[in-house]
Amino acid sequence: MTTTRFAPSPTGHIHVGNLRTALMNWLIARKAGGSFILRIDDTDPERSREEYVDAIKRDLEWLGLHWDRVERQSLRLDRYAQAAERLRAMGRLYEAFETPTELDLKRKKQLSMGRPPVYDRAALALSGEERARLRAERGAGVWRFLLDQQRIEWHDGILGDISIDAASVSDPVLIRADGQVLYTLASVVDDVEMGVTHVVRGADHVTNTATQIQIIAALGGTAPQFAHHSLLTGPQGEALSKRLGTLSLRDLRARGVEPMALLSLMARLGSSDPVELRSDMAALIEGFDIERFGAAPTRFDENDLFPLSARVLAARPYEEVADTIAAHGIPPHLAERFWAAVSHNITTLHDVKDWAEIVLEGVEAVIDPEDEEFVATALQMLPEGPYTEATWDEWTAEVKAATGRKGRALFRPLRRALTGRDTGPEMAHLMPLLQVIRAKS
Repeated sequence: MTTTRFAPSPTGHIHVGNLRTALMNWLIARKAGGSFILRIDDTDPERSREEYVDAIKRDLEWLGLHWDRVERQSLRLDRYAQAAERLRAMGRLYEAFETPTELDLKRKKQLSMGRPPVYDRAALALSGEERARLRAERGAGVWRFLLDQQRIEWHDGILGDISIDAASVSDPVLIRADGQVLYTLASVVDDVEMGVTHVVRGADHVTNTATQIQIIAALGGTAPQFAHHSLLTGPQGEALSKRLGTLSLRDLRARGVEPMALLSLMARLGSSDPVELRSDMAALIEGFDIERFGAAPTRFDENDLFPLSARVLAARPYEEVADTIAAHGIPPHLAERFWAAVSHNITTLHDVKDWAEIVLEGVEAVIDPEDEEFVATALQMLPEGPYTEATWDEWTAEVKAATGRKGRALFRPLRRALTGRDTGPEMAHLMPLLQVIRAKS
């Protein structure tokens, strides 16, 4: 069975970069009728927060990315310890004691000599007495995985055929000196034991994948099918990493971005297919193909989300927004007509508040000096309410006949006088809703 996973660290709110990974893995699982695991990477007790675990779940639920089960890495520490012991027993895990300063000096020396800055495996040459002395002087060391220095090859679902010379990669640290198991080991153990068949993640993990393929083989497991999506940039190609904190799903939700707008964009962004607004999750799943994505950096512009959100709202039935409209004070007998009038003229549901205020409270007219006399004359001709959908056409026809104005010069000043805006719903639909009209002058 196809099994995928999303493995966020609960050290902050997830952002659009995380969403790209989560969505691709979710779509692969759902398209194959498989299983999607939410795996909380909480092996770091100092930085992990339960509030962020809850926030991650809320964000995924808001988007409709429901999981089949939840796993917590903090509850699986015994499994990682057992795997580490197996690797030690076969000579694939060794303790190293270099300080960060010593490692930095080694890297600088290698670079000055034109060599790749790869760990030199000096710890392997330590005798038992030397290791005991260093342990007594410095405390426990880190534990590194001994790579087979041969080429590591796999077919990547996005990048194609990949070949990495393991000799150009440092033996990865799997366990810190304080005993904390790092992602490289925990992820491998989980993927093997949970039967993960497909892993999609960012292109910055390609080297991790190479080392993890060897760790998986050492533990007797079968490597999943890997695919590495491109990283996001800003709209001008600038680095997006510094801004990802402001592009959290929580913040986008608070700004009124619609879930299906966000999902539709992220399901196609970076692929050879155009972005198409999908009406539901089934359409999203059907139109997804991981092989359509490319390796080039992918430009993301948050402003693209709002036209898509507007299209989502324009198609939304009244029943789904009835509570929102009622919360803004629109009377029940006007509520459905109100939504029909404004639904094609809002970008987010936050805009409902503005139109509700216009309908219920009226506005201070916006009148250009050259239009003051014209608007005053027109308002004197405006009949008493209540208004019907015929009122706007009848009134403007009468004003046109009396003043000679027509086209934009006729309609724009009158719209601005009644709504305070240059654009908005069809005035014929809006007029019956207006409860307070600026006093005639």
